Amino acid sequence: MDSFPRFTPEMKKTHTILMPQMCTHHFRMMRNLLVAQGYKIELLETTGPNIAQEGLKYVHNDTCYPALLVIGQMIDALKSGKYDLDHTALILTQTGGGCRASNYIYLLRHALKSAGFGQVPVASLNFSGLEKGSGFELTPRLMLQLISAVYYGDLLMLLRNQTAPYEVNPGESDSLCDKWVEVLSGQLAQMHGLFPSGMAGNFRRMAADFQAVPVCRAPRVKVGVVGEIYVKYAPLGNNNLQKFLESEGCEVCMPGLLGFLLYCVCNGWIDVKLYGGSRGKAAGMRLVTRLLCAQEEKMHDIARAHGFWAPAPFMHTKALGEKIIGEGSKMGEGWLLPAEMMELCDSGFLNIVCAQPFGCLPNHIVGKGMVSKIRRIYPDSNIVAIDYDPGATQVNQENRIKLMLAVARENLGLGPQPVKKAEAADKIPQPASGS
Repeated sequence: MDSFPRFTPEMKKTHTILMPQMCTHHFRMMRNLLVAQGYKIELLETTGPNIAQEGLKYVHNDTCYPALLVIGQMIDALKSGKYDLDHTALILTQTGGGCRASNYIYLLRHALKSAGFGQVPVASLNFSGLEKGSGFELTPRLMLQLISAVYYGDLLMLLRNQTAPYEVNPGESDSLCDKWVEVLSGQLAQMHGLFPSGMAGNFRRMAADFQAVPVCRAPRVKVGVVGEIYVKYAPLGNNNLQKFLESEGCEVCMPGLLGFLLYCVCNGWIDVKLYGGSRGKAAGMRLVTRLLCAQEEKMHDIARAHGFWAPAPFMHTKALGEKIIGEGSKMGEGWLLPAEMMELCDSGFLNIVCAQPFGCLPNHIVGKGMVSKIRRIYPDSNIVAIDYDPGATQVNQENRIKLMLAVARENLGLGPQPVKKAEAADKIPQPASGS
């Protein structure tokens, strides 16, 4: 049996830890929180086709695309010459369950050995105890801080995506995001803004800041983005999908990371309901679900009070998904993926890009496989499934999306060209059917 170096508690002071980027605002806050705990963390934000090619050298091409990219990005960083390899470590998140993402860490260790970096240890960041011998300590304090960062990251994403496409001064919304990432990171590190009253105050100040951004409103195609969690959020995984959509004159809506966290928690009590098990565990998971959902609703209520659109409560989204798929379907993103598409359609975001990585068979079934059912319920829905893999060219991906956008513009009466900015209007338009 192969043995690999483990990340030990002593390495906290001596090693720089490289962490792959996924959700921009969320992961920047998480990085800052880990730094405040005494870790030396660097986020990897490199992009480009060379990363996939680097991954292909050490990972079988039938392996799911996110694993190939993350491993390629890390090996590319180790080869860059920027790091002292004897004092560098890597960190990966693991979800548990049936998704192969739980096994990325073992693929990475074998790839490191093959690439000549066998001395580099890998730490695991997970909530399910997958790496019990890891020296990376996920304390209750740190868990609370990281969960809070998920809420704040989701709200920043929600506010920014409804403001940036219309802003008078380009870059103002992104500057606000940068400001709030630093402010919130500092608060969370000092254990402030963690609990309902403190979070609500921050939610109001964040929403007020974005509400004050000068905007020019014009009808725009509203596009929802769903899919496997990595290619849904990570610019490296989806070839800068959001940037491309915004360059085409779209307003982008991405369901928040909290939804995936709630999906994982819900599966804890769904398993007991369907297959039996500890009623105490199920009761505990249901309580956690209610607590997380209560704070989610407060966040969304505050956003609406400041003139922004916010999605329906998570349990409503879950109920919408149950119309077309069983809640026992939980491999990959499972029932959450079609539920998010249903919620987007129900809210008027009828144009949807479903980002599918090659090799992720569960997501092709619960994503692309559910599109025909969704179209029967929402005949005006305009959904395109885009495959992301080393052999798919960015040009082909973007051309398929452009065809979807051409239909969307026709439905909205915008014509074939991307929209131009118009005169200012005060209110943020609510998504309307057919938009």
